[in-house]
Order: sequence, then C-alpha cells, then structure tokens
Amino acid sequence: MEQSINIGFIGFGTVASGAVKILTAQRDLLERRIGARLNIVKIADQDLSRDRGIPLPEGILTTAVSEVLQDPEIDIVVELIGGTTHAKDFLLEAISAGKHVVTANKALIAEYGEVIFDAAETGKVDVGFEASVCGGIPIIREMKEGLAAEQINSIYGIVNGTCNYILTKMRDEGGNFADVLKEAQALGFAEADPALDIGGGDSAHKLAILSSLAFGTPVALKEIYTEGIERVSAIDIAFADEFGYDIKLLAITKIVDGEIEARVHPTMISKETLLSKVSGVFNAVHVEGETVGGLLFYGQGAGSLPTGSAVVSDLVEIARNIRRDSHQRVPVAAFVPEARRVLRIRPISEITSLYYLRFMAEDHPGVLAKISGVLGRNQISISAMIQQGRKIEGGVPLVMMTHKARERDLQAALAEIGALDCIMGSTLLIRVEGEDPS
Repeated sequence: MEQSINIGFIGFGTVASGAVKILTAQRDLLERRIGARLNIVKIADQDLSRDRGIPLPEGILTTAVSEVLQDPEIDIVVELIGGTTHAKDFLLEAISAGKHVVTANKALIAEYGEVIFDAAETGKVDVGFEASVCGGIPIIREMKEGLAAEQINSIYGIVNGTCNYILTKMRDEGGNFADVLKEAQALGFAEADPALDIGGGDSAHKLAILSSLAFGTPVALKEIYTEGIERVSAIDIAFADEFGYDIKLLAITKIVDGEIEARVHPTMISKETLLSKVSGVFNAVHVEGETVGGLLFYGQGAGSLPTGSAVVSDLVEIARNIRRDSHQRVPVAAFVPEARRVLRIRPISEITSLYYLRFMAEDHPGVLAKISGVLGRNQISISAMIQQGRKIEGGVPLVMMTHKARERDLQAALAEIGALDCIMGSTLLIRVEGEDPS
C-alpha cells in the first residue's frame, strides 16, 4: 500500500507503550482495515533510558516535543502525558498546525474539552478520545455513532476499577477499607496517592464526558456532585446484603424533566441487576435508550493494552477520514456544534432518591421514636429497618431504608437528628437506585 499516515506520540508511558505494541504487532491487519500504513515517525518523552520492551528504529525517540509538533510530515499527534496544562497547550498547538489529535486524557477532555473541540472545528481536524473513558470499552464511539438514533435517558457507570476492586473485596472477604486499599496498592490496582480514585474525582471526569455526549450539552466538572467510598464500611456492605443490594461507586447521569442529574457517589443497587455482578477491576456502563432499552457495556477499563487498543481505534478512524478527506464526519461531541444546547444541571439538594441510613445510637429506650419523629416531620417515610442489639464502637447500629424522598428534606432531617444527645457521630447516608417498594 503506497499511502502512509504518519503519527507522532507525546509521552511513552504505560498507555503509549500498549498502543505502540499494537501498532507494531497488528501492522498488516490495520493496513487491511485502513487501506494505508500507519507509520510512527516520532515519540517524545523525558525518559529515553527506560526499556519498554519495544524495538524501535533509530531516530524515533526524542526528548523534544517540538520535533513532534513542528514536523510537517506528521498527520496525527497522540498526547499521552496526562495532566491539563502542558497537555492542553500541546494539543492546541498541534491543532493550530493542522494536525489531527488523539488523547487518553480524561481530565483534559472533562475540563477543557469545549476549548479543544472549538479549536478542532475551526482548524477542520479530528479529535479522538475513546481511551479517556473505560479503557478498552468502546463507549465513546457507541455514544457518538452506535446510539445516534437514541434519546439517551440515563447512564449508570462503574467507571473506576480501583473503587470496584476495593468494594468487591470488602463484600467477598469482609475486610475494612484501609486494609483493602493497602492490598490494592500492593497489587498495582491503586495508586500510591489514591485520592483521585477513591474520592470519586476520576469517575467524575469520565461522567462529565459521557453526559456531554449523551445530552448534547457542556457539563462542567464543578457541577457534578462527587462523593468517594472512604466512609463505606464492612458493616454497611453486610447490611446492604441483608436488604438485597450491593454497594458500587456509580457515575450517574440522567434527564429528569428537561434537566440533567450528574452525580458520583456510593450507590446501592439490587443484586438482581447485571451491573451488580461487575466485580474486581472491571468497568461497566449501563445505557438506557428511549427505543433500544437497556444496554450494558462491560470490559477492562484500564491497563496498557486495553487502553492502548482504544488509542489505536481512534488512529484507525482518523486515518480512514484522512484517506477520504472527510474530517469530522462524526461531530467530535456527538452533536453538530450549532445544535448543542445548555441544560441546567440539578444540584444534589433537588434530586429524589431512596436512601440507606445508618445511625450509631445509644442503647436507650425511645431512641427509635425520636429518630422516626424527626424523619416524619421532614416528609421522610421508612420502608424497612434493622436494629442490632450488639454494640459497635460504643454504639448500637440502627439501619433504615426510606421511600423516595427529596435530598434537601433528608439532609435537614439528618442535621436535626445529629444534634440529638442519643446519636453518636455522623450518620452514614447511601443513595439507593431502584423502584420505591410498595
């Protein structure tokens, strides 16, 4: 095949290594799919001494990013350095030079996607970001193309493998959060600084991207309510099991009365759902379409080769467009720019949900009556309850499941209950997705 499409990488870490391995190993297959050669011209990285186990021709590796950005022969620039400062500048410089770009940088797309998309529209180039959400699961392309006929009603995603691993181990083995986190770090499933994962920030970045594609509206990261899994304990997982639920860190976005709910938090979901069966480091995204109904996308959400595969899939798509001279055949944000509209993002105080509540109370007569009275005055109705006689950390756990309630009302009730002399510490709240029990 005579035509070559030239690629330059910025960054040669885990994901880039996976992508380069695939480009090398699958060279013939990719040429058959594209009708042209994908040719790696330059790879820029600060560390050229580390052995990635990939034989490369002399002259490809460089420490100078300018050799990628300013090379007129390079058609596509792949940014895989992470972060949002230098990465944004590099992508915008590449776009201004007329180069197509690919990134796996979820934080960059979540925070500066609108800037990058506008620049790409002006520069008439393509932007690929399949690898930014759920690694090897092709959810971005499905949102942009496979589900183009659908009005998306809701998305529920297990999009962080670290949190899913921790919650799975706590469920299956009864360990406490701190010990399971240490194990995950030792196995390489959690970062040395796991705050972005366990605090929900990583999931929020991915949800901002999915929400924008699903509903054709910009979704600012600051508007996504975000809560991590740090307060979930083994006792809560055991109580959830008694009620017939599993606890997952879910990224949730949905349309309600023309407005968007976008939130990340620990969530109880019925054990009868497929999403509850997703264990360990795996990811899954449940999409509910108006006409197609429910779809579940499942697979490896991270790792060198799965995420590298997503990067290469973007390279294939862009290479096909280059061959046909058809940039942005599919709008980069799923909707044509002039048709995107701003929708209100509901604050968490306005949502309605079922709730799991765990109080730690003194073992005195009348405690339940006091709590129930406060909940009733705030329009909170109890659907089920478990009260254990044994003390834990000086108090007796009192667990309740509520009927549908407004978050604002529930928070007001919890503030009042927290001031009662019989309550020890703060109450744990976990939102519950599902139908209101009759």
